[in-house]
Amino acid sequence: MRGDTEARERTGGPEPDVATARRFVAAPTARAPGGAEHGLGRFARFLGRNLLREFQAVIVQPARALVRRGLSGVVLAIIASVAVLTLHAVDQSPTGAALIRLTSHVRGDIPLPLVLLRTPLSLFVPARDMAALPGIPVLFLGIALAQLVLGRTRTVLVAYAVSLAGTLSARVMIELGPRWWGLPPDAAQVIDTGASAAVVGLFAHVATVKRAPVLFFFAVTPTVLRSIHKPNLAGREHLVAITVAVLLGLLATRRNPALRDAEGPA
Repeated sequence: MRGDTEARERTGGPEPDVATARRFVAAPTARAPGGAEHGLGRFARFLGRNLLREFQAVIVQPARALVRRGLSGVVLAIIASVAVLTLHAVDQSPTGAALIRLTSHVRGDIPLPLVLLRTPLSLFVPARDMAALPGIPVLFLGIALAQLVLGRTRTVLVAYAVSLAGTLSARVMIELGPRWWGLPPDAAQVIDTGASAAVVGLFAHVATVKRAPVLFFFAVTPTVLRSIHKPNLAGREHLVAITVAVLLGLLATRRNPALRDAEGPA
């Protein structure tokens, strides 16, 4: 026995331990059974962080701005709501209806210079196929949020830009005729008034600037779906207004990335 042990020591030492040898044997690695749950957890944390960031951007920061500025922070929304209610009341009498027709009605068969002159006032004249009172809360909320986030000047510019883009695009579609993206000739007789395109454009612009997909989904997506389902003059103008608003938002954040996180200007 002792001779055998000495012989092993001369030839290479003692026999390797079985447990030690097993550690050097490559074993196939199996995926952890909780991999899917871990991925879902990471996605939930990512979603939670983004929802919290969006909540801060479109609710908390505007609320702070409203407390800091008072009614001056939503003065545009107040003026727009009062103007819509006033013009709606004026439109109920024959004389008032004639006055509004001469000063604010926009159609595709009206000369372009007259359209440009009437467009600002036409934003406050309720559309013929929509009731005025039910739309006031949405009008007020859209303009108030935009002013608190974007400031007065940018809110006015975006609202007018998207509305004018929709109006001008409608004239082009009427010229194209009833083809894929055109409109039939009788669309030129449709009275084109109301602030719906401006309001949905403001929602889309704020959602783009603040990277707020939840706001976009609830405030803009229903309008997109209705416009696609019912491709009339107003629906086409809404799609154009949303597209222009998103492009303006992307351009603004590209030139000034700080807009995504900054509180609204005074």
